[in-house]
This record gives sequence, structure tokens and C-alpha cells, in this order.
Amino acid sequence: MGEHLGEFLRARRAALTPEAGGVPTYGAARRVPGLRRDEVAQLAGISVNYYTRLEQGESHQMSDSVLEALGNAFQLTADERMHLVRLARPEQVQVARRPYGPERLRPSVVALVEGVADQAAIILGRYFDLLGANRLGYALYGLNPGQRVNLAKTMFLDPAMRDLYPDWETHAGEVAAYLRMATGDMPDDPLLAELIGELSIKSPDFTRVWAAQRVAECTYAVRRVNHPLVGPLELNEETMRVPDDPGQRIIFLGAAPGTDSAERLQLLDSLSS
Repeated sequence: MGEHLGEFLRARRAALTPEAGGVPTYGAARRVPGLRRDEVAQLAGISVNYYTRLEQGESHQMSDSVLEALGNAFQLTADERMHLVRLARPEQVQVARRPYGPERLRPSVVALVEGVADQAAIILGRYFDLLGANRLGYALYGLNPGQRVNLAKTMFLDPAMRDLYPDWETHAGEVAAYLRMATGDMPDDPLLAELIGELSIKSPDFTRVWAAQRVAECTYAVRRVNHPLVGPLELNEETMRVPDDPGQRIIFLGAAPGTDSAERLQLLDSLSS
């Protein structure tokens, strides 16, 4: 995974401007907007030669102090710091080995989701496959009950998603950031590599977003949706992992009581019944 470490460091260096990093430029013209290697090394308190070797993928059992210093220099989030540790110390990554192929879903999880009545609820697998949903969950995405799609592919390959999500760029970036985190959890998973490869070939937007090396867990968001049947919705999105298979997630999307979005969500539910 050495090359992945180098790619991540180079992307973070390119994304951090001298102003954001607190590096004085003295008005001098710069060839690139991001930081230079020597500037990162200075911020992290390490030698330029050592940092250069890190960008070349030579982690050499990076110490906790260096990992912390790089995290501070790049102003990494908690998720990004965790990803950096996984890249720097791949031998310490504890990966739950699962059989490849179709994912298994407990009936009790399906019953839990189908029993939710006042908000949309969906079950996503470790590769963004839609494994199940309640009636409102399927309706939110314009799908028939039981229809199986991959929501990562839909996000980047279906033009209708840009109409459904007014802030498509943000949402697409979150999907890519979660997939990037999944590569740390499942570094040798061929199905994950196949998904990322297909998106890279078929979607220039995915290639662009993927190159930014963003890393983030899916937890909570306020999601804006412009549904073709009921109009604009503002939904609170909460994500919970299935305990015995953390690659699977249950996502709830609900509107604040008494709002226009709550009324429109109720209308959508009645139209799908």
C-alpha cells in the first residue's frame, strides 16, 4: 500500500494552501497553489529527505509522533488521520475476511427497516448496493419495491441524480470519500477494486473527485432533494452500521415535524402506496 500512502500525502499537500497552512510566501509567485515538500517538512518538524521518502511510499514504520505531526500539518480530520495510519501501517490493519459474492442480510434487519413509517429508510451494502428499503425509501429514489441498484454507480453514471440532488457535487464527493475509507478497511477486496475501476473508466467526474483523496465516514448530513413528484425536500440523514457486519449501513432520511418537507414526504408515501 506504499503507493497509496504517497498518493494521499501528495493530494493533501496540493490541497493545502500556504495561507491555510500558515506558511509565509512574502508575495513571491508560486507555480502551484499547494505547499512544497520543504514547507510540509517544516510544518511537521521532519527532514525534507524523510518526507520525500514518505511521498514515495516508504513508510519505514512511521512513529506515532510523525503521524501526529503530519496530521497536524495537513489539518486532517479524525477520519483522515485514521486513513493515514492504515496507509502507513498496513500490517496493523485488522480486516474482517468475508466470503466474496452476494451479501447476506438478516431478515430482522429488513423487518426493522420496513417497519419505519414516517421516514425513508434504506439498507446499503459494503459496495453501495441497495440491499433493501421501506416503501418510502424506494420511492425517494424513484425505484420499484425490491429493485436492486448500486447507488455509487447511480450517483456518477445516471444524469437524473444531478436533478435529484441540487448539491450533487457535495453528495458525490461524500460517496467517493466513503469509498476511499473502505479501501483502508478492505484493502484487498476485488469487488471493491472492480467498482472503483468501473467508475474510473466510465465517469470523468468520479476520476476527478477520487483524485482529491478525500476520506470520510458516513454519519449525519442534511440532505437536499428535488424530487420529481413532490418537489424540494430537506431531510435529516442518519447512518447506522449493522453491528455484526459494519460494511452494511442503515440510512434513515426524515423531515423535521411540521415542515413543508414533512408534508411532501407524507405525500410521496401516499403516492407510492
